[in-house]
Amino acid sequence: MAFGRSSRKGPPPVEPVTLKILVAGGFGVGKTTLVGAVSEIRPLRTEENLTEAGRPVDDLNGVETKSTTTVAMDFGRITLREDLVLYLFGTPGQDRFWFLWDELAQGALGAVVLADTRRLEDCFAAIDYFERRRIPFAVAVNCFDDAEPYPAETVRAALDLDGGVPLMMCDARERESVKEVLVAVVQHAMTFTEANPESTPEPVTT
Repeated sequence: MAFGRSSRKGPPPVEPVTLKILVAGGFGVGKTTLVGAVSEIRPLRTEENLTEAGRPVDDLNGVETKSTTTVAMDFGRITLREDLVLYLFGTPGQDRFWFLWDELAQGALGAVVLADTRRLEDCFAAIDYFERRRIPFAVAVNCFDDAEPYPAETVRAALDLDGGVPLMMCDARERESVKEVLVAVVQHAMTFTEANPESTPEPVTT
């Protein structure tokens, strides 16, 4: 039997660009929930139970019912377009795991700082971290059911954010809400790197 050359035509398959986004914020703000809500793969989680031994160093004010904590990172993946894939790395929120942040931040295009208006001061450290390292970021206010709503400009003023930093309200449990935040981060980071080409990170390799 003779086989002719395939007549199927069309563009060659697209090799997607892979970018790394950090998800940061205070303890119990919803980072693990956010990554899990949007990831198209089963997210990697490194949660461990809180213990009595950690009680003197773990601040549970406002999250007294929380029983686990991320000790290394959360990891998920989402395809925003055929040619654009985001790898999400959720950072640990407690001070005793901050030594991991520098390693997680290597090669990151940008970051989401998740905030809780009931404990707004908990995200100050993350904002300072990204500002000092000139990593572009957006602030996403996780709208908990029992949290008092505040106008975005009130939150912006309380956080003393630069005017160019995106600030959005979101529900970390809802996929579409999280996607809007991630799109905003990528757009902001692209604008930032165009203006500061020396800060362009290397693409993530798998």
